[in-house]
Amino acid sequence: MNFQSHTVEKIGGTTMSRLNELLEPLFRVSKPDYNRIFVVSAFGGITDLLLEHKKSGKPGVYGHFADETEGHSWHDALSKAENAMRAAQEAVLDHPGDRSDARDFLRERMEGARSCLIDLQRLCSYGHFRLSQHMSLTRELLSGLGEAHSAFVTVLRLRRAGVNARFVDLSGWRDDREMSLDERIADGLADVDLAGEMPIVTGYAQCAEGLMNRFDRGYSEVTFSQIAALTKAREAIIHKEFHLSSADPKLVGAENVRKLGHTNYDVADQLANMGMEAIHPTAAKALRQAEVPLRVTNAFEPEDPGTLIDEAEAEKGVAEMVTGLEVYALELFEQDMVGVKGYDATTLDLLHRFDIRIVSKTSNANTITHYLDAPLSRIRELVSELNSVYPNADAHIRSCAIASVIGRDLRGLHVLERGLGALREAGVDVISAHQTTRTVDAQFVIPREAFDISVQTLHGTFMGKADVALKSAA
Repeated sequence: MNFQSHTVEKIGGTTMSRLNELLEPLFRVSKPDYNRIFVVSAFGGITDLLLEHKKSGKPGVYGHFADETEGHSWHDALSKAENAMRAAQEAVLDHPGDRSDARDFLRERMEGARSCLIDLQRLCSYGHFRLSQHMSLTRELLSGLGEAHSAFVTVLRLRRAGVNARFVDLSGWRDDREMSLDERIADGLADVDLAGEMPIVTGYAQCAEGLMNRFDRGYSEVTFSQIAALTKAREAIIHKEFHLSSADPKLVGAENVRKLGHTNYDVADQLANMGMEAIHPTAAKALRQAEVPLRVTNAFEPEDPGTLIDEAEAEKGVAEMVTGLEVYALELFEQDMVGVKGYDATTLDLLHRFDIRIVSKTSNANTITHYLDAPLSRIRELVSELNSVYPNADAHIRSCAIASVIGRDLRGLHVLERGLGALREAGVDVISAHQTTRTVDAQFVIPREAFDISVQTLHGTFMGKADVALKSAA
């Protein structure tokens, strides 16, 4: 690879589903602009069907295959995913030849995956082999199907529009070579001529490290950032359907939000923690270390520079965003906890074992509360385990939400004081509130039913449009 003055750009799944609308504003097909590498996600909703629904946890092919004892529910799930992928490509492609090529590609990949899973299931019917030992690789296999499909379809569409697009498949399909992530990327881009080719790269990359095992659904951003770092890109760009704004326009009104414009990676990390990822934290780390700036843009407003994310500190204390998410509060109360070590460590070990994400936590002398982002069923299994480990403790779950005020530097803004006052006036019964000494965010734990009005109220308070926000919430 010997690239100069190029960009590496990522397109998310929901944006990919509007591919035809992007031909001119993003890909500039009337006058192709090369020296750009595009990393694409699967079309919207496809990865949910292949793995599981990202929010609800509803099983896809992977979930059915992992849990199946009798029947062939995973076969039906795979057929459902294939039908959805076929519908996605038919919506994008209009030339009969392109549609035929896409159908052949999809059929070959899906039937290959089906045969592989059948063989694996048959192998594991023998006593010496356990399906559980192969599930991580199965997840990797299924993950790559969606990105390979969307990348191939994108190349067909761009070529039809006159762009010299090139399909770069990092998914490792029928490739028996063992490679690291860096080696896989270097191999895929080895003979690409950026001056006259536009590589469309799969967001999933098969590698010895196992992207899914380490980063799960954040793998495409890790691939994207590593490509940008390895190729020393001039800039890394993430294209979304919206600007990175001060709040969700659907909650506070599009007329009240403001584009961030400029922020830093510290804020990006807090957004990721609140489930509103500008970029995966590991991906951000790779870009920071390589000194590659990140830009988040609205793909449908190409004239707007979007939001630049770098290492710059704020010139003054300012709140930049209000966001949040629904969580479950797991409260562990034990009268004998005072002065005894190990309660928190044991709880953390169990949370890791059950693969439950911690959003935030608080503690005092005899109570530890973890605010968790995970399916309720899994948290209940954790509580059962906690009760067996600590039979004298009282562990219970409470549904709630967190509304967070985030900024590069909140010093001098009295966020907790002003936020609590504003929420009280709005009639919100705050469960708890806390802010770290780093002063990049303040979190307000509230009842779930008060989430919308809490975000509206906090946004109005700190973004200077309290009267508008409160009227919209009334």
